[in-house]
Amino acid sequence: MIINKSKNAVNALLSEYKKVIIELQNVIQNIPDDKLVMAITPGTNDEDCKSIQSILTHVVNSGYAYSVYIRNLRDATIERPKKEIRKSVEEYKEDLNNVLLYTYETFDIIYDDDLESFNESEKIKTSWGQIYDVEQLFEHAIVHILRHRRQIENFKTALEI
Repeated sequence: MIINKSKNAVNALLSEYKKVIIELQNVIQNIPDDKLVMAITPGTNDEDCKSIQSILTHVVNSGYAYSVYIRNLRDATIERPKKEIRKSVEEYKEDLNNVLLYTYETFDIIYDDDLESFNESEKIKTSWGQIYDVEQLFEHAIVHILRHRRQIENFKTALEI
């Protein structure tokens, strides 16, 4: 019997994830550190969206969370790293690189056959109540970065950067 251990779909997802992280890093590249902390939406109740700094902290923290959810399918004892508020764009760029590496490590043992699941016991229930298989969660992770990249682009326009 031949076991198909293909990673074509996995590699496609990882490639797109890397692409959106690089795009986000390019968007934040020219943000002065003093503008990073400026409140853009001070009236919001969402602590993750008050400034570019809070958005980036959220994106990094969420990046780890997605991988931890996937890792916990096999070992339910993994915890995500604590949120780290950074003072510079360079620190966030490094954090995003570390999230990418952590994600690659997570997918070392994930193959195409592991991506989709129709069995509820093999699905991931998130902290916000949504239920995903690995592929759906990772597609969400990609779009999550895209949405916040766009939000940061709008903030940059408001800050005239």
